Amino acid sequence: MTEPIRLAAVDDIPTDTGLLVDSSVSGTSDDLALFRDGDEVFALDDTCTHSLASLAEGFVSDGKVECPLHAAEFCLRDGKALSLPATIDVATHKVEVRDGEVFLVED
Repeated sequence: MTEPIRLAAVDDIPTDTGLLVDSSVSGTSDDLALFRDGDEVFALDDTCTHSLASLAEGFVSDGKVECPLHAAEFCLRDGKALSLPATIDVATHKVEVRDGEVFLVED
């Protein structure tokens, strides 16, 4: 099993938008967007599947993120595209919160 990778402190993640984590830190193929929804933290690929916008710059509410470019919405929990113009889901990544820190862990 690979060691978990520290991505950020929970307190660094805004409550109404996301936090961008560079792929050089996460080791993922795309940058990651971290989101807080209540007490939960979610990680999605940062790039909107409709157009090359950063989801970390999107708006978070009710368990979803709205792309800042064309308002497509994605579920934070499973990455499903919830509204047009997006029709392709975005990849999600498993994270755990330990002592106020967010770690990327193996699926």
